[in-house]
Amino acid sequence: MVIYKFGGASVKDADSVRNAAKIIGDADRQVLLVVSAMGKTTNKLEKIVEAHLQKDSRAFELTEQLKQWHLQIVNSLFGIQEITISERIEEIFAEIYWSIEAEQVRDFDFEYDQIVSLGEVLSAGILSAYLNHVGVEHTYCDARDLIRTDSTFREANVDWAETQILIERQLRKLDGRNMITQGFIAGTSDNYSTTLGREGSDYTAAILAYCANASEVIIWKDVPGVFNADPNEFPEAILLPELSYYDAIEQAYYGASIIHPKTIKPLQNKNIPLRVQSFVNPKLPGTLISETYLPETTPTYILKKDQVLLSITPHDFSFIAEVHLRDIFNLFHQYRVKINLMQNSALNFTVCMTLDETTFSQLRKAMEKKYRLRFNTNCVLFTIRHYTEALFARFSLGKEILMEQRSRNTVQFVYRSGE
Repeated sequence: MVIYKFGGASVKDADSVRNAAKIIGDADRQVLLVVSAMGKTTNKLEKIVEAHLQKDSRAFELTEQLKQWHLQIVNSLFGIQEITISERIEEIFAEIYWSIEAEQVRDFDFEYDQIVSLGEVLSAGILSAYLNHVGVEHTYCDARDLIRTDSTFREANVDWAETQILIERQLRKLDGRNMITQGFIAGTSDNYSTTLGREGSDYTAAILAYCANASEVIIWKDVPGVFNADPNEFPEAILLPELSYYDAIEQAYYGASIIHPKTIKPLQNKNIPLRVQSFVNPKLPGTLISETYLPETTPTYILKKDQVLLSITPHDFSFIAEVHLRDIFNLFHQYRVKINLMQNSALNFTVCMTLDETTFSQLRKAMEKKYRLRFNTNCVLFTIRHYTEALFARFSLGKEILMEQRSRNTVQFVYRSGE
């Protein structure tokens, strides 16, 4: 049994869906398929949520545009004679309309998960219908019935014991057949939708692999594998044919977008290899991530854009002590802000974090009661692993470095975007 994960780019239009179906149909073993929302659907649903909570009538216009886009893909795949899947899409969008018409709303994170989760429901439904259309036998299963989580909306924690039971129960029903389900989404015991964190479909694949004792996970991408840098930012980037679990999780931790940070642990725990392959050229070997120790010395470059550099100082000019750090970390935890880099001096505690306008505004409001805040937006965090002084000099040349940190193998520095 193998887990296939197809991201949004691999099902972004009708031709992409046809290509994904061919890859699935060509598999020589049982496939458990995880699919993300189509194209940029998640981004569009996020805008709908924002408009909804701001009581902006554009939420309805954006929803209708997204519905018509999905229906166009269905028409391209099946023609207008396919009524069943079109009706299902209408039903899903009726759920979105019902949500944005509601007078009473809960907090942002809850509303986000109930609406944004439907992007994956749409894509899985369309791909499942097309697999049926071309004769690829499979079973459709809603991920919200497979993966059980707590109610930490937008970043839900998996109940592994209950999830194991649910997945094993479904596997027995499959009797060796293929299965399709959604990435990124899960469900609570009281039937609310949750999500596993942005780009969490990789994590879904790892959860399924762990609970099903899969032989391998393959993530299908629009690139031929894992590079030592983003080829769009670094034209000289090179393909890495192999990576150890350790190096993969280090890259993910520092912000490499090729793999979701939580993906590696479940796979490493059961020694399940992960392969990143190209859906454009599926015969290429891609990159194999496994337990194998590789004395990697190839430098890797990771850019994280849209960063905020925030400096925190007590109002009473006292030293930054443990009591202040505890309070500050509690606030970061409360607002679920992930710190990408941190540094402290006698009077200041400085952090670099990814900008989320809504969350940052809430965090600032809470912190300003006790601390003086200074911050720079529109920053970039640059990480070089296996660096040399020559590489650091090359990439920092001409940049005003606002913050720098080094370890034996890694250097990180923050600078203003555009420099």
